[in-house]
Amino acid sequence: MTTLPPELIDDFGRRVRYVRISVTDRCDFRCVYCMSEEMTFLPRAQVLTLEELALVARAFVELGVEKVRLTGGEPLVRRDIDTLVEQVGALPGLRDFAMTTNGAGLGKHAERLRQAGLKRLNISLDSLDPERFRALTRTGDLERVIDGIRAAREAGFERIKLNAVILKGRNDDEVLDLVDFARREGLDISFIEEMPLGDVSDHRRDETFCSSDEVQARIERRYPLLPTTESTLGPSRYFRMADSETRIGFISPHSHNFCATCNRVRVSVEGRLLLCLGNEHSVDLRHVLRANPGDIDALKWAIVNAMPLKPERHHFTTDGDVQVVRFMNMTGG
Repeated sequence: MTTLPPELIDDFGRRVRYVRISVTDRCDFRCVYCMSEEMTFLPRAQVLTLEELALVARAFVELGVEKVRLTGGEPLVRRDIDTLVEQVGALPGLRDFAMTTNGAGLGKHAERLRQAGLKRLNISLDSLDPERFRALTRTGDLERVIDGIRAAREAGFERIKLNAVILKGRNDDEVLDLVDFARREGLDISFIEEMPLGDVSDHRRDETFCSSDEVQARIERRYPLLPTTESTLGPSRYFRMADSETRIGFISPHSHNFCATCNRVRVSVEGRLLLCLGNEHSVDLRHVLRANPGDIDALKWAIVNAMPLKPERHHFTTDGDVQVVRFMNMTGG
């Protein structure tokens, strides 16, 4: 093939419409399911520059990708993140542009992000109890996050979504409190099963695993959930409640495997194109970028030629074993 294809199709006929790009491995939190307490972060030279990140986003969009999400680490600790947001937000053909954040920096950044072209925000919130929130994040200030959520709403962001990782014995008793908070604040919320990425020392995953079915059963004791066909191109299965605009989502990599419809790839902050969250298959885009400065076609061909590496599915288990060595902050949450 000498002409670049208009779309990215893997060997199982799945079209890649969504790329998650990590802009930093650093974070001002140390969430227990995401990274170790004493993390060693990448040297700056190994991290993609803002210009390289913008070129990666452009290459994917020109190959038919419709949705870009900026992740981390914590994207808002990356210097000049607003500049990158502005460049990506202006890409022709981009239908959805989102960011996942811990929310602590939104009081400072929300207005500028909205003006720069960011359309949607996912905000991590695993507890509404200040002491427990501090324990789960190791460093986080709950009040600052809640202030950030409200600043984002005031800046004009719509359909803000909370992400909550539920751990049995740690925060599973707060499921209904989190739903009620989302309802009061006019937010959507997705409940996420913990993924076996990185060796965590804070808890045993086989003991803390809480399935989406368990979470859903708790919610339905108070609020009957109505299934919908709504999608944001991600893995969430969405439900609605008859008396609220809030959507409830479940991301269930263990109990409701979503690989058959996977339309996503990830780019780590060091430029590794990860074809699957639960596998180590990857291609070094940083090498391509630096060996061919400014050559977007070389980058596009590297992406196209990587598609056969995308596996049919991941094989996560809940027995506590580490199945992927890299931590979530290295992967791009």
